[in-house]
Amino acid sequence: MKKIAIILSGCGVYDGSEIHESVLTLLAIEQQGASYRCFAPNINQHHVINHLTGAVSEDETRNVLIESARIARGDIEDITELYHEEFDALIFPGGFGAAKNLCGFALDAENYQINAEVLAAAQHFIKADKPLGFMCIAPAMIPLIYGEDVQATIGKDRDIAESLIKRGLAHVDCEVGDIIVDGKRKLVSTPAYMLATSLVEAASGINKLVKKVIALS
Repeated sequence: MKKIAIILSGCGVYDGSEIHESVLTLLAIEQQGASYRCFAPNINQHHVINHLTGAVSEDETRNVLIESARIARGDIEDITELYHEEFDALIFPGGFGAAKNLCGFALDAENYQINAEVLAAAQHFIKADKPLGFMCIAPAMIPLIYGEDVQATIGKDRDIAESLIKRGLAHVDCEVGDIIVDGKRKLVSTPAYMLATSLVEAASGINKLVKKVIALS
């Protein structure tokens, strides 16, 4: 049975992991006959968003690991406990947490950095020649993880794509139900809710991503 590591970034599309993407990913992994374990950095979120109003909760602080545990039903570990030797692949669901907590793309698209623990975890998988999957806005981390001229997608948003191209990403436009594969690097990406307007649309690309990542492992 293939074992897949999942890195989450909180709980909720505006300040953490996109919940639908995360759950669809976990479901797709099990449907492919594989297993998963969830991880997250033990850090504070950049900020907390009221998902009903869209407003920033100025007087509230939340922890990425604790919030991610909501999605994982409590079965989650600190990213410092993620050992690539125990897994066949690594997948990052999207949501603004990937661009606010795991890296700073949503805060400063020109000069953003990536969390050091996230970077180290991803690069351990890469050095071990194991595949990685990124969905939604999570590919913003790819140039900082892999370097320049890596093929990936965030869909068809031209402004966001241009920002990532400036950081070295070889962006490829992609429909919601498709994936982009950089075969040389065993890297798979899909737009998910960068384009999806329903669970069915989001699942179409996510299912393909999970199946391809497992096939490459």
